[in-house]
Amino acid sequence: MGIPRTPPPLDGILSKHFDSEPFTPESLVFLNSAGPLDDKGRYLHWDKVQHLQPPEGMTNELWWARMKLARQAESKQVPLYDKLGKPFHYVKISQLEEALHWIERNAAGSISGSPIATDPGIKRTYLIRSLIEESINSSQLEGANTTRQVAKEMIRTERPPKDKSEQMILNNYHAMSFIRKMQDEELTPSMILELHRIVSNGTLDDPTKAGKLRSQSDQIYIEGVPGEVVHEPPPAHELQERLERLCDFANGQSSKEFVNPIIRAIILHFMLGYDHPFVDGNGRTARALFYWSVAKSGYWLLEYVTVSKILKSAPAKYAEAFLLTETDGNDLTYFLLHQVDVIQKSTEAFYIYLREKLSEIQAAEALLSSGGRLQSELNFRQLTLLKHALKHPGSTYTIKGHQNSNGVTYQTARDDLLKLSDKLGFLNQFKSGRTYVFVSPEDLESRLRNHGRRRLGSLKI
Repeated sequence: MGIPRTPPPLDGILSKHFDSEPFTPESLVFLNSAGPLDDKGRYLHWDKVQHLQPPEGMTNELWWARMKLARQAESKQVPLYDKLGKPFHYVKISQLEEALHWIERNAAGSISGSPIATDPGIKRTYLIRSLIEESINSSQLEGANTTRQVAKEMIRTERPPKDKSEQMILNNYHAMSFIRKMQDEELTPSMILELHRIVSNGTLDDPTKAGKLRSQSDQIYIEGVPGEVVHEPPPAHELQERLERLCDFANGQSSKEFVNPIIRAIILHFMLGYDHPFVDGNGRTARALFYWSVAKSGYWLLEYVTVSKILKSAPAKYAEAFLLTETDGNDLTYFLLHQVDVIQKSTEAFYIYLREKLSEIQAAEALLSSGGRLQSELNFRQLTLLKHALKHPGSTYTIKGHQNSNGVTYQTARDDLLKLSDKLGFLNQFKSGRTYVFVSPEDLESRLRNHGRRRLGSLKI
């Protein structure tokens, strides 16, 4: 995409329209009678305002000036600065407040009536799934082209990655796992460097750049359309100080004024992208830091959502949100609005996924319990695997893969699969080298129904 048009200077607009006569009470009322939004409730950038029909009796420039004055009056500065030393700021408009309230209600509380809120095993299984999904989507957003099925198989079986794309995804998985372990700690520059080292391991042209800030010799520019530079980050000699200032902000140490935790996490995401402290992997590092920030602030449900999936569906809007902020005097409101919308959509998608999975499990339970009480003999992990096996005849499962998918010990995973194969006969088992492989048979549904009938018969005797 191209660079949004930079708005005309506010002073220039005012002098153009009012220099011929001094400000009067009427002109002051006129200038201050507008709000930060247009008549449709939108927070628009000059790049769009310049092409719209202004209100009657106004030019586009004067219309923009009135909205801009209202934004300045309600603006809140943050202790972070651009490469020219000018502060970033945002406006807490009603649309943003409503979105934050929705996230607070839906991502920081409990899911009433759902086993994910009460069953540690189910929570662990869904958390592993979310780590894998976010790792895949975040990497695909930056060019990885491995399919989701192949990537999941690689992570679950712990096989070595075959190419750079798979390495990116595996790195992201390890990075998200690292973030989760560090969510109760204060953010430090060392943590960010380690996070980047994990993210970029084995994927950089120069392996020595992993976990290190870019140097003055690293000419980093962000391009839009070919040949057009849309962003030039701050010089390398400022990066250490900027990273320290960013950590102070992330830890709430640089300002006594309250900053909503979601806003703080989004700004952390933005600033790492703006500073671009590494030669590559900045986006993946920034999104991982967002997860660290929201998890530290108690938004536990956001650990389960995959924001990169929504970002990947509209990457141009993601890039545009950065540029709208930078070209309109460091107004973070554009990026905040984009990101809270992404968070809402990601959270809603997870709720839909959760309902579907719980419905599938209930269907599996109904089938497995047709002869009596078999459902009481199987745990959540076994029911989930059998449901997958029913839908995917010929699928293979390993103890290590089952262990990694559910975050349990090797022995627990082994017991789960041996019960399904040796004791109940639902899975076929064979040995490949030193590895035991369990296969979903073509007649699994028949086996389940026959087992139910046998169970029912035994109950009648």
